[in-house]
Amino acid sequence: MATLLHIDSSVFPGEASSSRSVTAAFRKVWEEQHPEGTVIYRDLAAAPVPHISAAAWSAGYAAPSERTPEQSAAFAARVKLIEELEQADTVLIGAPMYNFSIPSTLKAWLDSVLLLGRTAGEVPSAQGTPVVVVASRGGSYAPGTPREGFEFVQNYLEAVLKDTLGLDLDFIVPELTMAPRNPAMSELVPLYQASRERAFEDATTKAKELAKRLAA
Repeated sequence: MATLLHIDSSVFPGEASSSRSVTAAFRKVWEEQHPEGTVIYRDLAAAPVPHISAAAWSAGYAAPSERTPEQSAAFAARVKLIEELEQADTVLIGAPMYNFSIPSTLKAWLDSVLLLGRTAGEVPSAQGTPVVVVASRGGSYAPGTPREGFEFVQNYLEAVLKDTLGLDLDFIVPELTMAPRNPAMSELVPLYQASRERAFEDATTKAKELAKRLAA
């Protein structure tokens, strides 16, 4: 059976969140393609994982017999997250841009699953697993736009997910999501609507493509 690891990190619930709306659309199609599949879901806004601690970090570089009880407990929590990543056939992440970067809750999850010698290093344990990231943002940070240099979501996630964890990374980018709520951006509403429609189309297309890939 195919397994989807679905992670949301938007602070907004349901349809109030652009990233959640698109990840939900992807997941719906994925489940239709994999009726017997398994979904591991983590809502990092509703149930955040702990930010990395000294005990959780240092335990990853200590022999099990040398770990303190605090280290062992903290490392066990990390291992659970790591195993969820390793079990996944597809990873789906909602990563809205907050103040030019990812939510701190998503950073906490990444800090937990990145373990040199296991998920990172010469042969990352989840290497090659496809990951689709819905990177929504209130404005536009595309190449050639005035705020191109403020884009620290895709650049960062490419460095971590692709270059470090070895995942097969793809992005869906709904942008200008603040246009309907910000009068100063009212002229950009048509561009927002077009971007939103493309995002949902991409979610459907990518979910079907990955289904075919897993069935091959």
